[in-house]
Amino acid sequence: MSLTVLHVGYPLAPVGPDAVGGAEQVLSMLDEALSRAGHRSIVVAPEGSTCAGTLVPTPAPGAVLDEAARERAWRHHRSAIARALDRYSIDIVHLHGVDFERYLPGPGVPVLATLHLPPGFYSPAVFRIERPRTFLHCVSATQRRACPPGARLLPEVPNGVRLEHYRPRRHKRGFALALGRICPEKGYHVAVEAAVRAGTPLLIAGQAFGYEAHTRYLREVLLPMLGGAGPVRRFLGPIGLVRKRRLLAAARCLLVPSLVQETSSLVAMEALASGTPVIALRGAGALPEIVEHGRTGFLVDGAAEMAEAIARVGELDPAACRRAAEERFSAARTAAAYIETYRRILREG
Repeated sequence: MSLTVLHVGYPLAPVGPDAVGGAEQVLSMLDEALSRAGHRSIVVAPEGSTCAGTLVPTPAPGAVLDEAARERAWRHHRSAIARALDRYSIDIVHLHGVDFERYLPGPGVPVLATLHLPPGFYSPAVFRIERPRTFLHCVSATQRRACPPGARLLPEVPNGVRLEHYRPRRHKRGFALALGRICPEKGYHVAVEAAVRAGTPLLIAGQAFGYEAHTRYLREVLLPMLGGAGPVRRFLGPIGLVRKRRLLAAARCLLVPSLVQETSSLVAMEALASGTPVIALRGAGALPEIVEHGRTGFLVDGAAEMAEAIARVGELDPAACRRAAEERFSAARTAAAYIETYRRILREG
């Protein structure tokens, strides 16, 4: 039986293969997988999004992402969801945004909400939703353990990446790479300190969205640490999928210096699929579920240990990294698990 799924993205971030955020990338992967498998995928997301299914666009957010911008976005999302439910015969609504309770549809069609971010990023009210036929789930065991006691959760669905997009490169270059959203909690300053200690070139790629704290971090903390004498340390800004693939394949290693309890790490999975070892902070949430210490990367404490690990990545086999990605992080496996979750929800009413 074919399904019609209404995906609802975060109102302030476009969806597509080039998206910066992990939630947007997972939504894009599911949209593509559903469409390819003969299901119908409908996506509510800001203008500028790209999808394989049917896009129901909401106005693109402006440069400044303040409380007024959020209120406008929530209002537009509520209207778009109502239009989609009225126009299409939706089997299930799949919500991906951290603020999904602000545009949760009224009782009726079943709703699945994926918790892509640490539980503390969500309103406590989401774990006590009274709406009938509303289901929540996590993307890792680490994230599930961090949820409030008594939270009603479906089994987690681990993330995966499109393995066909990433290929190992025979000869690595000498630089370390860090990429993703540019904001204080991602800890890029730790990566810079580690690269300086190791005497290793470092490239940082990503986007600072228009939140005041994020742009200030880029301007006042990260950029002043780059440049200077010695190996190249440079901020590249936002990059698309094609350039990301090239950088991940060429990098000596990927640095994941996150200071928060990450629920997963798509970029770590992409690096492994590219045959590139990952060096991550040991306390960064679910990273120990992804990185096999001493085989596909290193788990470290602080910039000094990260620098030592950079010097040791030559001990690791790129082929082992790729094998781990193929065995554990396939997008096809993730998509199949989501489709089975949709069917389970519909079977159980």
